[in-house]
Amino acid sequence: MIAKKTEEFTQCLQEGRYYDAHEVLEEVWYPRRFEENAEVKLLKGFINAAVSFELHKKGRIPQSKKVWANYLKYRPQLFQTNSPHQNNYYQLSRYLEGLYKKNH
Repeated sequence: MIAKKTEEFTQCLQEGRYYDAHEVLEEVWYPRRFEENAEVKLLKGFINAAVSFELHKKGRIPQSKKVWANYLKYRPQLFQTNSPHQNNYYQLSRYLEGLYKKNH
């Protein structure tokens, strides 16, 4: 399920559908949001990145930067998660950061 959702998330990002990207990962994150788990926190960070891009697209730059900082807060969870999706998460974080640099 997570692999499929991260693939959908990436597709939405590539198409500039940042709100949709947020919604896709929220389907996975929301039911688990109260877990004290590095993977759950990392997913929350990815959702924050999508929100940041949506805010930037709408011209809300200060808010976008604030939400991006939330992504960066959760990014270290990448190295603390023990998940079969670790490689996907790593590739996704690299893609998000490249997209941020390109658009900001």
